[in-house]
Amino acid sequence: MPGIFTVVLTGGIGSGKTAASDHFESLGVPVVDTDVIAKQIVEPGQPALGEIARQLGERFIDKSGRLDRKAVRSAIFSDPDKKARLEAILHPRIALEVQRRISALDYPYCILVIPLFTESGRYDWVDRVLVVDVDESVQLERVTGRDQVSRQQARAILDAQASRNERLALADDVLDNSGSLAEMHAQIDRLHTEYLRLAGDGN
Repeated sequence: MPGIFTVVLTGGIGSGKTAASDHFESLGVPVVDTDVIAKQIVEPGQPALGEIARQLGERFIDKSGRLDRKAVRSAIFSDPDKKARLEAILHPRIALEVQRRISALDYPYCILVIPLFTESGRYDWVDRVLVVDVDESVQLERVTGRDQVSRQQARAILDAQASRNERLALADDVLDNSGSLAEMHAQIDRLHTEYLRLAGDGN
């Protein structure tokens, strides 16, 4: 497992994970994002894309030879078997790439963004879990505004994820994102100092 002190950053959709990770990055903290990796490993020419076509069907590849994300989203919400097969293709590859990237870092600690950390069960080697937390009503408002989906669709996405209580049960630290961006940044600044200390570089 990677030797660097690793803090998982997680939270439900619309909770503000990107804003939080961006601020950590602005402080000089390396950020490894599993969503970014997941997109990169299904680029044309990557083995995972071919495996998806073989396992799930060519209909998940669009006319330009790229992954049809809309078709994938529709399938994983309606077909548990396809969801499990897709995860079996992607998750081991993502986990390996996470370890490779973290092992190459030179900093006291890193932020590892895993939106579905509570559901994954794969990253038991991490040192700390930071949950970005907001009320579900705020999540629904943000998702419908940002992703141009109906409230019903946003609700279905939330219901497919771990509950707020399940995420909080795993948290070592909670980042309250119900206030302003400046308030969240102030919390992150304090956490940054604490993580440096815990990583052995801030004493």
